Amino acid sequence: MPTDLLYVITDLNLGGVPLHLHRLAVAMRKRGYGVTVVSLSPPGPVAERLRNDGVTVLSCEGAGGRDFRVVPRLARILREVQPRLVHSFLFHANLASKFAAQAVGFPATRLICEIQTVEVERRWHLWVDRRTYDLCRVTIGNSPSVVRHLADHAGIPMDRLRLVRGGVDPTAIERAAPVDRRALGLLDDAKMIFWAGRLDPVKGLEILIDAVALLHDRTVHLVLAGDGSLRESLQTQVDALGVTSRVHFLGSRQDVPSLLNACDVFAFPSRTEGLPNALLEAMAAGCAIVATDVPGNRDLVENERTGLTVPYNDTDALAAAIRRSLDDSALAERLGRGAADAIERHWRIDRTHDAYANLYAEVLAARRPIIPN
Repeated sequence: MPTDLLYVITDLNLGGVPLHLHRLAVAMRKRGYGVTVVSLSPPGPVAERLRNDGVTVLSCEGAGGRDFRVVPRLARILREVQPRLVHSFLFHANLASKFAAQAVGFPATRLICEIQTVEVERRWHLWVDRRTYDLCRVTIGNSPSVVRHLADHAGIPMDRLRLVRGGVDPTAIERAAPVDRRALGLLDDAKMIFWAGRLDPVKGLEILIDAVALLHDRTVHLVLAGDGSLRESLQTQVDALGVTSRVHFLGSRQDVPSLLNACDVFAFPSRTEGLPNALLEAMAAGCAIVATDVPGNRDLVENERTGLTVPYNDTDALAAAIRRSLDDSALAERLGRGAADAIERHWRIDRTHDAYANLYAEVLAARRPIIPN
């Protein structure tokens, strides 16, 4: 089948954006598009999922963000595949796609770039985005916070930005059977605080561990699902605080919905987010949520209605909100219902896929696309 949509992404390791791409690629294939996915890095676990679902996966075999060899390799793929439209995700894939498209004469009006984070650590990314936004048709943000950040801090004009809200499939999460908590090492009287994602400095996990230690309650356990660069330092922190028996590192898991359906509180203490998939899934599961009031999170969690919000880096406030959610079952139930209702009203994945399909049709229907000066 000819390739209508060529998706380009930095890597296909387990994480929010690669999993989002997996769902999107499968959905567009079901809608009749010919789909190919290109990873700048060697294929990761999500590549296997894509191939199992009938999606062709190619790789530029890059060695990291500074490996500029991916640009000519991607250019070669563009020549060979001849896609009708290219849609890239994440900073490095966006930049590589812009340069590769220029190298082979692929029109900027058929290139869509997407950014899914409010960048606060690598400000130079925003500087580059400001100077290259006109090398693509439009830049997508997956939440209002991302779009506002790109307009205010990257200087991308609003008419070159497009909001496509992320989403989640609540039915798949609702159907997941709760995990047996005893298999996690939790006793019958344990109260389970759960977090899922990438062990990364921006996630605020050292603050969450401090908050759990502040609770001074042997029945309160923190369960962390995910892996990343902070694994060793977080374990050192846990041991130093004397809460080794109450903090459980599960590593990467395939059963996050089952873990969500078994927890008492979902805690999400990030410094910044774009539109966190883990938080969407926790809301769909009807969890009692405690999250930081930061961009991305605040697009989803409304304090006292769909969860409790606290300032970033406020350990005392985080511990107090967790304690309140654990002790007040009526509050936890009300917040969980509010979160699930919000997903149903605003954040269903089928609406997300409809929005992408409409954008693709709009771009492909343009007979004489205007390339900005």
